[in-house]
Order: sequence, then structure tokens, then C-alpha cells
Amino acid sequence: MDKTFPDARAALHDLRDGVTLLAGGFGLCGNPENCIRAIHEMGVRDLTIVSNNCGVDGEGLGILLGAGQVKKMVSSYVGENKTFERLFLDGKLEVELCPQGTLAERLRAGGAGIPAFFTPTGAGTVRAEGRETRTFDGREHVLESAIRGDFAIVKAWKGDRWGNLVYRKTSRNFNPMVATAGKITVAEVEILVEPGELDPDQVHTPGIYVQRIFQGRDYKKPIEQRTVRKRAS
Repeated sequence: MDKTFPDARAALHDLRDGVTLLAGGFGLCGNPENCIRAIHEMGVRDLTIVSNNCGVDGEGLGILLGAGQVKKMVSSYVGENKTFERLFLDGKLEVELCPQGTLAERLRAGGAGIPAFFTPTGAGTVRAEGRETRTFDGREHVLESAIRGDFAIVKAWKGDRWGNLVYRKTSRNFNPMVATAGKITVAEVEILVEPGELDPDQVHTPGIYVQRIFQGRDYKKPIEQRTVRKRAS
């Protein structure tokens, strides 16, 4: 039951070129920073990454993008990354844009064993081209497939050695869904505790979804866009 590893590199030891990698995080909040750094150092390439966004230039998943390690991105928001824009326009990055709520539900469905679902989001738009559609209650819906990954990397505030996880605030947006949808889910936590120390009612991701866990270190927690007001004179 003890699923702990000493660090990110050890937890990701069998990551290989060409895998589909699911990554938690919302903007730069809740990014699995240690895992991203380890993947960069390992030099794994041709990755298909599924994540709400791809970080910014030089931060978050932008580190992997800038190093040419990403073949395809499945994302809902890509507006903060000039490297992303350049690679896409140069034909060096394959991109699938997916509405944010649909992306979250595709990941959740993957973790729940639901192969596909219908949603009204995207009906009548480019998103619906080539996809099966069906009308429910007089409204057109688009068929969306679930998402599963070879690996999933997530970041939590606190976890125990059995893989139970607790997130804080914004980092709870995508990490829980990502954690359920990986064949191998690797969780990094700021605080690692012994089994029984977490209040069961406060656990957001049960350990059954997590195969590997380690305590992260040296977190930068960068801010995407710092907005401050002037001090009163």
C-alpha cells in the first residue's frame, strides 16, 4: 500500500517517448512543477499532452514546449504562450482546442469508465464538424469522447503514503479529474503524511486512483499576470 517514491525522477522512471500525458493545473496554479522539471531533464519527446493550458513561456508546461518535447496539445486555453503560437503557426505543433467544461468532463468520463457523452457545447460550430450529433429536447448535441492517458501528473497540497490527496483552492479545478484518468497517476505533494492523518471527509482524490506519490520541493509557484494597485499616498 505504500506508494511513495523519493522524487519525481524515480516516480516517472518508465515514462517514454510518444506517450499521452495528462497534466493537472489551472494556468500556473497547481502545476506539478517537480514532475515537469523531471520530464524536461529526462528529455522525453513526442509527447501528447492534455491540459487546460500549456503554461507560459518558460514556466509550467511551457518548459516542455520550449524544449521541443511536445508533439500535440489538447487544451482549452492557449492565450498566454508566444512559444505555443509560434510552433503552431510554423506547423511544428499539433493542437486540438476543446471547450473548457467539455475538456473537464472528457477527463472525468475517462476516469469513470464512460467512453463518450453528448453535450450542447460546440454544436453548430467548427467543433462539431465530422462528429456525430443528436437532438435532445429540441437542442442539438455533439458526441465527445472520453480522455485517458498513459500517465497523469498532478500536484496536491497534502497527501498520505497510500495516495489520498487534498488540494487547495484553484488547484482543485483540473487536478482531481486528471488524477482519475491516467493509467499511471503520479502525485506530488507539498506535505506527505502517514495514513490516518488525513480527515477522510476532506480527501478530494481517493488513493485508489494514485499509483505513485512523492513529496515535492523547491516550488516556485509563479504568477501568470501580477496585477497590483497603487498604494494610497
